[in-house]
Amino acid sequence: MKICDFTKPELDCIREQSNFTNEELALFNMRANNIPLEECAERMNISASTVYRLSKKVKIKVEKLL
Repeated sequence: MKICDFTKPELDCIREQSNFTNEELALFNMRANNIPLEECAERMNISASTVYRLSKKVKIKVEKLL
């Protein structure tokens, strides 16, 4: 599952219904724009391992909605 493959209405629905934290939402938005996880970590000023952990949480929340 690639977040960037979802349509805009699907992305909007996921944003509304997923109850993301601020960090999770920031990561979700960057991944929706197809930004690699390593670059997301740099932009968010967090470690790569933290962004991978955060990515797992985002994926779990998205999968629950599908």
